[in-house]
Amino acid sequence: MHDWKSELDALVEETTAFARSLKVEIERPRPQPKEVVEQGAPGVPGYGSSERDEIRKRIESFKAHQERFMREREEYADSLLRRIRPIT
Repeated sequence: MHDWKSELDALVEETTAFARSLKVEIERPRPQPKEVVEQGAPGVPGYGSSERDEIRKRIESFKAHQERFMREREEYADSLLRRIRPIT
């Protein structure tokens, strides 16, 4: 039992000595400046429309977005099943 512990200690010392002998400069990546994309002010309804119209438009947009996600998931699942079926 003592033998493997001494070998492990020797290996750790050797690895530590090797790591210290290496001189590596690590260049940290510079953060990229974020581009600001201006969209219409989403929180402020237009002067010509009511808040109710703004809410309705947002709900319609959200539903369309969710339907697109669901359609893409179904298409992916169908394509996956088509690839698996010949194997089984």
